[in-house]
Amino acid sequence: MSEKVDKQQPSAGDAKSLVYTERGVKTSADFANMMSALMTDIISGRVSPQVGNAVCNAGGKLLKIVEMQYRYGTPDGQQPKEKILTLASGV
Repeated sequence: MSEKVDKQQPSAGDAKSLVYTERGVKTSADFANMMSALMTDIISGRVSPQVGNAVCNAGGKLLKIVEMQYRYGTPDGQQPKEKILTLASGV
């Protein structure tokens, strides 16, 4: 006997990761908190897997930018006045 499962669209307003994304991801701690909340949202069904995939792809690109800035510096050779996202060990 098969049961019909009611598939409702997740409500973005209920997502815990929305708190972090609305504030903006500026530090490695912000990024870690947002990704942790996003994983919880996906598992609980508050965020669709497609949205989770898009956020993870964008997050990977953000980390790549930080890595490149750390490795190669800025185009004009000057240090930025403010670090937007800081990668630190032990966070």
